[in-house]
Amino acid sequence: MTQAPTPRRAVLPGRPKMLSHVAYVTHDTSATARFYTEILGMELVAAVMDDSIPSTGDPVPYFHSFFRMNDGSTVAFFEAPELPAPNGASHPAYEVFQHLALEVDTPEEVDAWHDWLESNGIEVLGPVNHKIIYSIYFHDPNNVRLELTAPLDPTWNDQSQRAREQLREWEEVKRSAEQSGGALVDAVHELTTRRSHRLMSGLE
Repeated sequence: MTQAPTPRRAVLPGRPKMLSHVAYVTHDTSATARFYTEILGMELVAAVMDDSIPSTGDPVPYFHSFFRMNDGSTVAFFEAPELPAPNGASHPAYEVFQHLALEVDTPEEVDAWHDWLESNGIEVLGPVNHKIIYSIYFHDPNNVRLELTAPLDPTWNDQSQRAREQLREWEEVKRSAEQSGGALVDAVHELTTRRSHRLMSGLE
């Protein structure tokens, strides 16, 4: 009788080195290319065409384009003419929460980008001082919300212990509301009002 092979125990191999690319849908690659190369100064560095999606096999012909930033990471787009226009989000917050943030070195650079974008007829929101970062917001031709930001606190993304503590508190408030039958939205509203970073001069 053949003995079944012993399953291998998986070992965490580390963590990803960097962002390779983030991908969105475009309905006009030419307009997208003009925006990312002429307005944002990024370079079109790769393009792929295929008659089906490699990961799923779905027979959807597409053009896939990649635009590179200084650190080598890229923003990518798929154009597939058969795709219908999006139907819109079920809540307006989706259109705010889902965004792509691009970093520059200083708030002064953010302000320079503000002037450049507006001089090219692009509507800009901000600047917004988030205490830990300084940002402006705008949209590309595909209605992707973009953020240009500079750090105000060099340790803003090096607060893992504090982040884990906040996650535990968030989970506990949700769990308590569910167990007590209370209103979840009210419970998290009270928590976020109490913990709002806008009330702090920086991270705790």
